[in-house]
Amino acid sequence: MLGMIIRFIVSAIVLLLVSYIVPGIRVAGFTGALIAAVVIAVLGYVIELAFGKEKITRFNRGAVGFVTAAVVIYLSQFIVPGSIQVSIIGALLASLIIGIVDSFVPTELR
Repeated sequence: MLGMIIRFIVSAIVLLLVSYIVPGIRVAGFTGALIAAVVIAVLGYVIELAFGKEKITRFNRGAVGFVTAAVVIYLSQFIVPGSIQVSIIGALLASLIIGIVDSFVPTELR
């Protein structure tokens, strides 16, 4: 349980950092980033279940995972409208940066 909480906090921090770097993505503070991180995680899980985990895992992302992550980030703004605002380009750039950051995070922290 503690590991899951830490993952959401780290994801929220990364989302906040990405919002400062990437044009086209705006996050409403740390609480908004935390809510958006939870929604993004849930949407990502649902998409993994729908399309099959083999195609969208972190180790086998490729183009499918990149586009899926961008779609999840973009759709999250409609589920939590006050927490995050994302353009299509912002979602693509955020997906790229989050993917790069994710590749450097040790597997034990995921």
